[in-house]
Amino acid sequence: MRRAWGQSLRIGIAAHGVSLLQERRWRNAGLTLLAEHTCSASAEHPYDAIAQALRALLGEQQLAGWPVHFVLADELVRLWRVEPPAGAARLADLQAAAGLRFQSLYGEAPAGWQISADWNATAPFFAAALPRDLLTVLQLLAQESGLHIVSIEPQLIASLNCWRRALQPGAWFGQIHDGLLSIAALEPDASAIRAIRVLPLPAGQSIDLSWLSQTLQREALLLDMAPPQMLQVCGATPTLWNKPASQSGQIACAVLDHAQQAGAPTMSVLAQLARSGSVR
Repeated sequence: MRRAWGQSLRIGIAAHGVSLLQERRWRNAGLTLLAEHTCSASAEHPYDAIAQALRALLGEQQLAGWPVHFVLADELVRLWRVEPPAGAARLADLQAAAGLRFQSLYGEAPAGWQISADWNATAPFFAAALPRDLLTVLQLLAQESGLHIVSIEPQLIASLNCWRRALQPGAWFGQIHDGLLSIAALEPDASAIRAIRVLPLPAGQSIDLSWLSQTLQREALLLDMAPPQMLQVCGATPTLWNKPASQSGQIACAVLDHAQQAGAPTMSVLAQLARSGSVR
């Protein structure tokens, strides 16, 4: 497939399937779904099914030379907050603190995970870990297909990085995907993440601003933080959240990603994963 200037690929990776989107940034900007494959992972070899689905997906296309962004479903990665040790002066000190915190939280050694972070010796920071076996799969198949990897990011981080400049002081960031609301509780100046929460959206009922406000206020109480003044959210936002806050105590919602709102073309869950982090 011939590549024009400003075009790239986005590949969504989930335990149940993979998807491939073509992104155009300049002329006729937009996203086109090229292919997707579902799979069923086994507990014994969790990444074999992903590898087979991705190999089949890439084998259907002629993609040599294309840049690619991988977006990983959040259930495949680990995200956690790290307190830098007192007197930390070296990167090795911060890496050791992140590894110890990872083992404490998840009960497994960090050796099998690739850990990255916005390392900071003077303030708490968030770290992300990707299974090394999955990373090897992505790198190998990208090499086989002649793809140039631009980024490999968890879905929530990809979305947050995309919209970071739009975030306002006093707001929290939210993402809706596959029936889940992921919340990044931000510091008051929106400069850093204080905590991440993933909550299921209620099924079979209207989800209005009252429910959202009560949920955010409860999470703020658990985190010992002031409630946000606003939730800035991307993804398939419920229609009732698009209305201005009308009652005292309600928290307003600002939709960032209008491309997924009512009237927009329906995308599969896998395609929505791949488009996370894109403003198209």
